[in-house]
Amino acid sequence: MRDYADIIRGDFEGYIQDIQSYFRCLDSERARAFEEAREVSEDYGRFLQLVGD
Repeated sequence: MRDYADIIRGDFEGYIQDIQSYFRCLDSERARAFEEAREVSEDYGRFLQLVGD
């Protein structure tokens, strides 16, 4: 007889892997968005220096 934990683990293992993959992708997207925002901020700072803020 299979242990209850083995049944749960087996039934949800694929689902859990999908969730982990989703969060890895989300973290990657957040990191990319943060980098893009930083670049825009630096560009804006250079723009302000050029126009004499």
